[in-house]
Amino acid sequence: MAAGDSASHSPHSPAVRSLEKQFQEFRHQLDDSGSLRERIRSVAADIESAARVMHSSLLLIHQSRSIPEVFKKAKALIGVLIELYGKLAEIMGERPGQYYRYHGDWRSETQTVVSLLAFMHWLETESLLLHAEAEEKLGLKSLEFGLDIEDYLVGICFMSNDLPRYVVNQVTAGNYDCPRKVLKFLTDVHAAFRMLNLRNDFLRKKFDGMKYDLRRVEEVHYDVKIRGLTMKGNSTEKQGNGGRS
Repeated sequence: MAAGDSASHSPHSPAVRSLEKQFQEFRHQLDDSGSLRERIRSVAADIESAARVMHSSLLLIHQSRSIPEVFKKAKALIGVLIELYGKLAEIMGERPGQYYRYHGDWRSETQTVVSLLAFMHWLETESLLLHAEAEEKLGLKSLEFGLDIEDYLVGICFMSNDLPRYVVNQVTAGNYDCPRKVLKFLTDVHAAFRMLNLRNDFLRKKFDGMKYDLRRVEEVHYDVKIRGLTMKGNSTEKQGNGGRS
């Protein structure tokens, strides 16, 4: 081995010291990032737990329970979610500009939360929960930490998955006008989604699933209509409006 080569690989050579310094920095960065992820995932696990309890309480709506009764427990959990997202915002405040580096650690939980909030909003208002309204419900007011648009859109797609089952159960309970209302809502939402150029494969697949939700609701609506079950509901509605159409 040449003397020059031996010197360059000496433990005290500039090249070795530079190499060691680089990997020491890597170790510190990875340890720091790992510690941060553990904190984030701990909060994300709490969000998932709260969402699971909220979902289980909302399942009672399929058993024809009254909306106020079902919402009592579900709405109480919104305060818990606000607190948890506040913790996430505080953690990410320590890493300005790195939202999307760690975003994947709470993405799926947030999509589920949005779907639950959107379903509750529709049950109360028969309208779509807007992105800004979802942010407000979760207390996300910071420009540095908000609700990712794709997470919101996926959440809306998840929410549409619950509607066909809801429609079937409502018809079984004698609410024959429900399919018409849900069909109009889903048709409007589906048309709005068609305005988007969806590049995210996962989101595009979820949007494709919305078409099947829409088709299932259409089938229930058609079945109710063909059996003449909507006539009673329409007659009652006209009487309530003084006979005006």
